[in-house]
Amino acid sequence: MSGAFSMTAAELVALGRGNIPSELKSSDHLIYSSPATLAFNSPGARGFGVKRAGLAIPDSVMLLVSPGCCGRNTSLFRTNPEYRDRFFFLLLDDTDIVTGRHLTKIPQAVDEVCRSLDKKPSAVMICITCVDALLGTDMERVCRKSAELAEVPVVPCYMYALTREKRLPPMAAVRKSVYSLLEKQERSPRDVSIMGFFSPLFDDCELYQLLSDIGVRNVREIGRCRDMEDYRGLSRANFNLVLNPEARYAAQDLQERLGIPFIEMLRLYQPDKIHNQYKLLGQAVGAEINDDRYYEETKQVIADFKRKSGALSFAVGEISNGDPFEMSLMLVREGFAVKEIFGTVGEMNFAFIKRLAELSPDTKIYSNLSPTMLEYSEEKVDCYIGSDCGYYHPDTCGAEWCSETQPFGFAGVNRLFAELTAALEEGAE
Repeated sequence: MSGAFSMTAAELVALGRGNIPSELKSSDHLIYSSPATLAFNSPGARGFGVKRAGLAIPDSVMLLVSPGCCGRNTSLFRTNPEYRDRFFFLLLDDTDIVTGRHLTKIPQAVDEVCRSLDKKPSAVMICITCVDALLGTDMERVCRKSAELAEVPVVPCYMYALTREKRLPPMAAVRKSVYSLLEKQERSPRDVSIMGFFSPLFDDCELYQLLSDIGVRNVREIGRCRDMEDYRGLSRANFNLVLNPEARYAAQDLQERLGIPFIEMLRLYQPDKIHNQYKLLGQAVGAEINDDRYYEETKQVIADFKRKSGALSFAVGEISNGDPFEMSLMLVREGFAVKEIFGTVGEMNFAFIKRLAELSPDTKIYSNLSPTMLEYSEEKVDCYIGSDCGYYHPDTCGAEWCSETQPFGFAGVNRLFAELTAALEEGAE
């Protein structure tokens, strides 16, 4: 075949969720790490990959146990002053890998790391790679031995690319690791912990005010924890608010271990769906949540953008703070055209694709990781969302929309359209 593989929304829905073509499933073929995704789909990824996420516990350090190639990628983090003294390496040679002798070295390495520091760390996160996945290493046992020797908590982090398509992918497993040091204590009826991201929500997110309006006094996030006292405060939550499906496994663990229930919400960009989700949250906690002011404000923001910009066509990518299919559905429902989407099709977002097929049946869907993307030919669009789209459309204006501080709710939608407005104005100049 010639050209990058794509299917229209209508064609994909006609096949059904159980018959997604292999070209759109990264587990069925070699992965193409294009320049569009290399910074996010590699051991040296930007943002919060397993290695950086594992250091979300305040004052913790990480020991990376790996062959030299994986350690080389991690060394990029050490240029950041925040992480310069928090990464340590135990590099494996061929004999280690063949015999597994490195497992006896790990406790001594952990002890050596702790002794080398002026202040004992709050925890040591041991990050292991696909080598130990293939060896079947019992890291829980290794961590117990290491903790006994070094007299600090030692927690495993699994950087197993092999499990990315499995039930428990690496970014879900590392969230459980990050919260695993929390211990049971008296819960406060006025405390809520937000789970899902390793960095906080934008300060202007209306979620904070809406929770305050119903009597919540302390909203905690791991991204705002300055020290271990703040971290331990996470276990005082009356309930956890899960804003990212990848945190569900960690929330379930906290519910079982500490008795903290959780409520799950999605990051959405369709204003009416956000409005309805807040209504459901109010029902779940037994309080009335009045978000009318924010809802009306966001509808006005979108109306003003449409009035100024006219009928734009978009490309929407997955290297962004949102689901590309849900964001595309929002744009289509608001009267814009979405010509192409770069994203990973799965069970969770297939419902969005079904609705897209009704409203925009000719929208093309590509997989960033398909080797056929080597033959992608640019299609003309007016604007894009997602940093991967910036690679495919180098001469088009748009919003990368992948900052570390996280958008959510109406404030996220408002900020997105503000960035699109700024991009269009800059492009016009």
